[in-house]
Amino acid sequence: MLEVIQINSSELQLGMYVSGLDRPWLEVPFPMQGFRIDSAEDIARVQKYCQYVFVDSTKSMVEGGKIKRKSPSRPRKTRQQIFPGHKLKTYADSASWSEEFPRAKAAVESLLGTVDSIFVQVSQGGAVDVVKVKQAVDPMIESISRNPDACIWLARMKQQDTYTYQHSVGASIWAVALGRQIGLPKSDLRSLAIGGLLFDIGKLRVNPELLQATRSLSDEEFAELRSHVGFGVEMIRNSGLMNKDVLDMVAHHHERHDGSGYPNGLSGDRIPVYARIAAIVDCYDAITSHRSYARAIPPSAAIKKLYEWRDVDFQAELVEEFIQAVGIYPAGTLVELSSGEVAVVVAEYRTRRLRPKVMVLLDANKLPVTEVKIVDLLNQQSTADGKALEITSSLEPEAYGIDMTAIKL
Repeated sequence: MLEVIQINSSELQLGMYVSGLDRPWLEVPFPMQGFRIDSAEDIARVQKYCQYVFVDSTKSMVEGGKIKRKSPSRPRKTRQQIFPGHKLKTYADSASWSEEFPRAKAAVESLLGTVDSIFVQVSQGGAVDVVKVKQAVDPMIESISRNPDACIWLARMKQQDTYTYQHSVGASIWAVALGRQIGLPKSDLRSLAIGGLLFDIGKLRVNPELLQATRSLSDEEFAELRSHVGFGVEMIRNSGLMNKDVLDMVAHHHERHDGSGYPNGLSGDRIPVYARIAAIVDCYDAITSHRSYARAIPPSAAIKKLYEWRDVDFQAELVEEFIQAVGIYPAGTLVELSSGEVAVVVAEYRTRRLRPKVMVLLDANKLPVTEVKIVDLLNQQSTADGKALEITSSLEPEAYGIDMTAIKL
């Protein structure tokens, strides 16, 4: 039976098997599948990045002590306190899913094409075409403003072989969805959209082998990987884009709430607020995507992780706003119903996150249905034989061999 204990990194001993960290794996130079402590150097490296870790006692050759770490309590901040001087508003859905989907699809496909061409141009030594970026994000912002679910669905339809472009567009969509939830005006949503697209552009100057490595990175290699932040800032400034919020997202999206991030070790409110948003959407999109070194995890598991990392890696209030923005089961999530059927979420109700509208793909025997059907769980709460109908779990992408990109609406 799996037995995992939480210990302070100062309590690490030789032989312990580290299966979890106090921060996302993509923020440290360790193999994401876990690793055993084999030397004093291993202990020193873990202590350099982590205050506490999780140790799998079944894979360890020694036993570790259980030490709980408590986050300090503090008064919760309101939206207006987090965004002083901003005139916040309340957005309401002005289009249905069926009305918005074709517009969202056109907007996101155009955005993907633009990002592709811009990244190719930059990788060949060219500058970022700021005008083209601004024009490309506007239709997506308008779509999310009307109804976020269609763009969120498309953000979930990821292709593993185009991760770089998909990640940029996904982060942009998540950032705008969060900004809408908070009530930021359109001008600020545009800053979030552009920053989400470009905060990782500096990776175009980093050795691709390091970006795709499944092994532990040396300190020198990890330093090179971190250099993408400085490269990105330089590239954005050279493009003539001087929007401070966008520059903050590029420069500080790897800073962490507790001061453990880079490049400046900023903490709390010292981190620009748009960079705090960038950090959340960067992490969420990464861990829900297939990458060369890690499989995607279900959105519900990713939300749980973000919640665990609040006030450690990310500001708690912004994490909670993000959860409200995307929900536990965002559009595009594969779920299993209490009937045994497998479905994909196609639209949410922002007042009842646990009962979205779903499209049934597999029957109770996990066989493809002969006729796809839409079930509104808000209105249909029981099966034909009177049993409760609800979501029992979210599934990993491609569960039961389902090709999400092949689903036709």
